[in-house]
Amino acid sequence: MSVEPSLDHRTTAEPTQSAATRETLEDYTLRFAPRSYRRWSTGVVAVSALGGIAYLADFAIGANIGIAYGTTNALWGIGIFAVVIFATGLPLAYYAARYNIDLDLITRGSGFGYYGSVVTNVIFASFTFIFFALEGSIMAQGLELGLGVPLWLGYAVSTLVIFPLVIYGMKVLSTLQVWTTPLWLILMVLPFVYLVVSHPESVSTFLDYGPDANFGSMLLAAGVCLSLIAQIAEQIDYLRFMPPKTPENSRRWWTAMLLAGPGWVIFGALKQAIGLFLAVYVIAQVDNGAAIANQPVHQFLEIYRGFLPAWLAMTLAVVLVVISQVKINVTNAYSGSLAWTNSYTRLTRHYPGRLVFLAINLLIALVLMEANMFDFLNTILGFYANCGMAWIVVVASDIVFNKYLLKLSPLHPEFRRGMLYAVNPVGFVSMGVAAGVSILVFFGGLGDGIKPYSPLVAIGLALVLPPVLAVITRGKYYLRRTDDGLDLPMYDDHGNPSGDVLTCHVCRQDYERPDMAACLTHDAAVCSLCLSTDKVADHVLPSHS
Repeated sequence: MSVEPSLDHRTTAEPTQSAATRETLEDYTLRFAPRSYRRWSTGVVAVSALGGIAYLADFAIGANIGIAYGTTNALWGIGIFAVVIFATGLPLAYYAARYNIDLDLITRGSGFGYYGSVVTNVIFASFTFIFFALEGSIMAQGLELGLGVPLWLGYAVSTLVIFPLVIYGMKVLSTLQVWTTPLWLILMVLPFVYLVVSHPESVSTFLDYGPDANFGSMLLAAGVCLSLIAQIAEQIDYLRFMPPKTPENSRRWWTAMLLAGPGWVIFGALKQAIGLFLAVYVIAQVDNGAAIANQPVHQFLEIYRGFLPAWLAMTLAVVLVVISQVKINVTNAYSGSLAWTNSYTRLTRHYPGRLVFLAINLLIALVLMEANMFDFLNTILGFYANCGMAWIVVVASDIVFNKYLLKLSPLHPEFRRGMLYAVNPVGFVSMGVAAGVSILVFFGGLGDGIKPYSPLVAIGLALVLPPVLAVITRGKYYLRRTDDGLDLPMYDDHGNPSGDVLTCHVCRQDYERPDMAACLTHDAAVCSLCLSTDKVADHVLPSHS
């Protein structure tokens, strides 16, 4: 089938346009992000993505694992975490930035299938509300300390304030992240620099804290940190808006992708180490310090008090907590709402609106906060890490081994309904086995001796199983068909997704070539969302015989 590209690259609203179409065009939720929308520079995209890692949870995580396992084991655990996160995040971030799709769309064509990736969306949605609750708890602690707001009310405030900020998607989020980042950096770095300069002995106290090195303890610490492995999906929600990669911007493009993609873990690891450093200082120097050492608001407050008036120290500590919480929780809420909406739309073939699931995600996070999840942080994060690692490592393994080395998985990503099998056993089974066995190990089901090694079990199985299953199945279950029925090329001369525009005959909107496929029943093109919501498969192409 041949379809002429539209000369008008603008997206115009028709009177008959559905609510689903209107909402997804705000920032192309559930879709390929077209180049006509991606007007940000590589630098703005990178700053926006890195602004999302302003969370203080890293400080709490570093403090908790340090208090539990000692400085040496915690630092080694943080190092293991950083290496794993960078190695697994790199192929995912590259794919997102290069082909302008989010991690769910990548996952569909990287071993899971059209419906098979729904389970990974649930895993990611769980990540967003767990960390939303963690950050909300930290903000509530700050409001209680600085303003006397009861914790239960602080939890509600920290949840409700996020809702209006997330309604308008990427346009508002990018502005928020860019403008708040400089102040956040100053407030976070200043107390650490002061402490090292004015109390140099705190460094040796920090290094000597806790028991000696033990490999099992290192892995237990790494397991808690590795709960953050799904953070790459939130980075990708920004990276998908990267401009096309060309010979002229190649260096800037790679720098931005590396820093804002897998490079987020460099900043995350530093924050965890600083969080532990501050916790040890609070334990050593503050009365009853052990009770508050894992709470970031107290960490910063105690250090601010060393060189600022009490009222200003309290003010800055609360401001830091609020800015940090807002910066990360707008991303958590936004990404979580996309994950839930995407899963629901595929399973029911009905688009309920992203705001419905934004409210649901925030409600779940609020329940977790009211249940005082902060007291069970290590257990919650350690358990979640096994699921997150299984998913992320499986997708990374499929990209590296099955796409580039074995050539059994299609090199270019595919996400459209009709082009993919419902479930691909390569990724789906690999993740299920890796997550199931590692969780069993985590809870001691295979003996206490192997219990600390659950992260290695998850990583090892998730790394090895995809190429093994791809070889066994001969790559049969990746593509239901290889031809989408359109004669226009999918990519330009530089390998970027094509900017040619076609009109969807169902919703009457213009979309770029990668989002489109030929219609089964009409001599026309149909967009990916209209394919997803087609209840009777009227527009879905048949499989190749």
